[in-house]
Amino acid sequence: MILPRGLIVSCQARADNPLHGPQFMAAMARAARDAGAVGIRADGPADIAAIRAAVDLPIVGIHKVFAEGQDVYITPTVDAARAVIAAGARVVAFDATDRPRAGDAPADIVAAIHAEGAESFADVATLAEGLAAAALGVTYVSTTLSGYTAATRGTGPGPDLDLVAALAARAGVPVVAEGRYNTPELARAALAAGARAVVVGTAITNPREIARGFVRALG
Repeated sequence: MILPRGLIVSCQARADNPLHGPQFMAAMARAARDAGAVGIRADGPADIAAIRAAVDLPIVGIHKVFAEGQDVYITPTVDAARAVIAAGARVVAFDATDRPRAGDAPADIVAAIHAEGAESFADVATLAEGLAAAALGVTYVSTTLSGYTAATRGTGPGPDLDLVAALAARAGVPVVAEGRYNTPELARAALAAGARAVVVGTAITNPREIARGFVRALG
């Protein structure tokens, strides 16, 4: 269960990042716990297992599975969801957009997650997608993918607070705000818009990108 009015820290690092690897993500998770975070978002069974051993916080687990020509890669199959649960996550996030997919249908992924006794966390980009996910009986709906799909690109550099508010008013399930929340003020704005919790990643756990921002500002 994701506690209300809390911070979920996304502890992820791509393969080209110097902090890539389970040991670093576990350390990030411990730092987030010590700061008062109520949950961790993590990618892949190895990182999830290391984080589970390091902290006693809810883990929103995902399993990114990349395939050529496929835009849907966040936990796209039932097997990916089961691997996340086996690694220690009790909340499983998956791509619930309406984009074409080669994996399993969202309804099947949700059913598999719930059959394992875990909670489902639908990553969406639009109100229609969020309402469709809620109709499937998901536990949470998140604005994770707003601004990152063809239909929503070009919405600006800031987070989609309007989507948070619309989902909070209509979805009937807890809404989590995620995507470009890079200041405490924006995180507070998400709660004011109706979010149960806020996920923050890069602004907390990606020192390379934070340093790049300073370098750009200094010219």
